[in-house]
Amino acid sequence: MPMTCETGRTLVVGLGNPLMADDGVGLAALERLREEYDVPAGVELEDGGTWGMMLLPSIEEAKELLLLDAVRTASPSGTLSLLGRDQLPLYFSHKISPHQIDMREVLAVADLRGKLPPRLAVVGVEPEVVEMRHSLSPSVECRVDDMVAAAVRQLAAWGHHCVLKQAEASCTR
Repeated sequence: MPMTCETGRTLVVGLGNPLMADDGVGLAALERLREEYDVPAGVELEDGGTWGMMLLPSIEEAKELLLLDAVRTASPSGTLSLLGRDQLPLYFSHKISPHQIDMREVLAVADLRGKLPPRLAVVGVEPEVVEMRHSLSPSVECRVDDMVAAAVRQLAAWGHHCVLKQAEASCTR
């Protein structure tokens, strides 16, 4: 069950289904952000998976919302997108997987209730493959670090400065 973030906190949600190839890119980016950066107090990282309406309380209680996801923009696969609040209805209306219809509905319900966070952005990557498969396609996998960097930049623009963790001596990447 998703955790509810405290009122006024910044919420970063990774979305997608890791069993559907590139649809899982939002979760991969969230995990890499969690592994590689220390995020400041006041920023909550949440695995939103395919939770849909179960995310509504967390979203409504946030002052800032950053979504990480596969997003169809009719661009070549692997294209990175940063979408603002005014662009979301257009891109979230293109169905990639069942969770996106739910997310569009979650955002619409929060908006109708007057509780959509005033600051809202999506860092997305154009998927290449959305089919039953446990791995990201190469064109999407190579953009996960770029998604994380874009998320860190967006958080910094909102006043939240993430710090890169010290690499362990035995770790190679």
